[in-house]
Amino acid sequence: MLDISDIRRIQFDVLIIGAGGAGLSAAISASQDSKIRVGLVCKSLLGKAHTVMAEGGMAAALGNVDNRDDWKIHFRDTMRGGKMLNNWKMAEIHAKNSPKRVRELEHWGAVFDRTKKGLINQRNFGGHRYPRLAHVGDRTGLEMIRTLQDHGIHQGIDIQMECTALDILKDKSGKVAGIVCMYRETGEFIVFETKSLIFATGGAGKAWEVTSNSWEYTGDGYGMAYEAGAELLDMEFNQFHPTGMVWPPSVKGILVTEGVRGEGGILKNSEGKRFMFDYIPKKFANETADTEEEAARWLNGDKNARRPPELLTRDVVARAINAEVKAGRGSKHGGAYLDIAKERSAEDIKKKLPSMHHQFKILAELDITKEPMEVGPTCHYFMGGIKVDAETTMTNVNGLFACGEAAGGMHGANRLGGNSLSDLLVFGNLSGIKATEYSKNIGSIPKVDDNDIRKIIQGATSILLRENGNNPYLIHEELQKNMQYNVGIIRTKKEIENGIKEIDVLKSKFKDVKAPGSSQFNPGWHEALALRNLLISAESVAKSALIREESRGAHTREDFPSEREEWIKYNIINKKGKDGKMETAKILRTNPDKELKRIAHSKLNELEKEVKIDHDKLKVS
Repeated sequence: MLDISDIRRIQFDVLIIGAGGAGLSAAISASQDSKIRVGLVCKSLLGKAHTVMAEGGMAAALGNVDNRDDWKIHFRDTMRGGKMLNNWKMAEIHAKNSPKRVRELEHWGAVFDRTKKGLINQRNFGGHRYPRLAHVGDRTGLEMIRTLQDHGIHQGIDIQMECTALDILKDKSGKVAGIVCMYRETGEFIVFETKSLIFATGGAGKAWEVTSNSWEYTGDGYGMAYEAGAELLDMEFNQFHPTGMVWPPSVKGILVTEGVRGEGGILKNSEGKRFMFDYIPKKFANETADTEEEAARWLNGDKNARRPPELLTRDVVARAINAEVKAGRGSKHGGAYLDIAKERSAEDIKKKLPSMHHQFKILAELDITKEPMEVGPTCHYFMGGIKVDAETTMTNVNGLFACGEAAGGMHGANRLGGNSLSDLLVFGNLSGIKATEYSKNIGSIPKVDDNDIRKIIQGATSILLRENGNNPYLIHEELQKNMQYNVGIIRTKKEIENGIKEIDVLKSKFKDVKAPGSSQFNPGWHEALALRNLLISAESVAKSALIREESRGAHTREDFPSEREEWIKYNIINKKGKDGKMETAKILRTNPDKELKRIAHSKLNELEKEVKIDHDKLKVS
């Protein structure tokens, strides 16, 4: 029997897994109570979280550029972008609280771009009615992380870096009691005992072959939560960002921020045609320019002009590019051409998109002030995730909370660009507050069962001790190809079923995965440890996609090409059954608050009049 008496243990009241925007926000809010011991575990080095790759900005109805903006219109945009499948309460909380959280970030030192009046500047983005994205050039995520880090280290947060979480520990009653982790450099195991646990672990984009996601995004939170008994919600909604670079190879998968289109970038096919005018959905027709002349007027500041079709929601743009490629009108390397050089001066581009200009000139020898970019859809973001309560962010496992991309519900069937960064701030903050409340109410730390610790460590080390077995890199490669071609941006029943069969084969191979050598400096071992969570995430996506027989938002079924009204009633849940197999089922959605439903379905002109009245009343008061 494995002797675990020498394994180090550290106790916390609140422990956060993940140090991106959501994790840091949660840690900061939890640490406001000086009596609460707060810990933060990050898989990489502090400051290397994937949040830094978010470029365009954070959405908040500040009204600094267009004073007609309001939380109600932001909420309406979010619900429409999510095809009305969003958790209503989460969307409301997000829209109402985003301005406060952005101003708080500014108070902590974030250096936002400014309007001529000195206010936080805001830019246009796809799916947003007004210029709403507070930004720092095209490096907003980096500024967010820098600010949160600098503020957080002064709060007394205990930070454990390059530390991979393996599995959750629960007491006999089913409450969270801790988590087993492993230091990536040394292979040393450590047990964190805690009253509450917050997952801010991001998504699982590394399950696909072409992705914008960094190496950390292996579905760790999804896998661990699932194994602990939590439910996964609407995992079929995987956003393929419409403009990831497809050429040259040195920058393949790197995102071209939506800010490029917000600043006037246009999409053209191989024939030189600006094709997005051909793909305007009926529901967006009244709010979208239908001529290049009107689109140009909007770009030049005409408030009576409608938005260019390049700024339609991400799912619409991604499918349009995919359709042009399939029709033989794609770019030379299987995408479309995104051109801002003809719409903006070189000086403007360098000023407003400095990172874009610099990185492509250095990495791809491409000057975006002179040449178009070759772009196409790339796996980018999970709208689905761990099912949480909207007002507390707690899962159905007592003491387990989730926020950011790890949590499902906020974005519905499709996320609007810029909503993710403000989501991190709003629900990270809420998670920290509610986890603290929970921890104070339960008293002492629940008792950890040593046998559970032993089982987790033995499972991890068996990979090192196995003499014969399968290569983890090859399993991962096979999984990525399978998801890319069978559960990609366009799906069919036959393809999904083939994908599920292949996942079953890979699960069998995983049982015998090996990574011989020492526990120190062993990347093969780390790759193998990530596979379980990647496989759980992939299976959940595929089984959910098979059940949802319609096309909605980021989920497109070629055999069910339209939205079906009956499906708006359902979410899809995945959970671990008593037999250890994944159970997938559709569940009825909760009826929304009547007022929220009214706002979401209001005509834009009527809602704008209502908001004006609200603003006038506030001025008087």
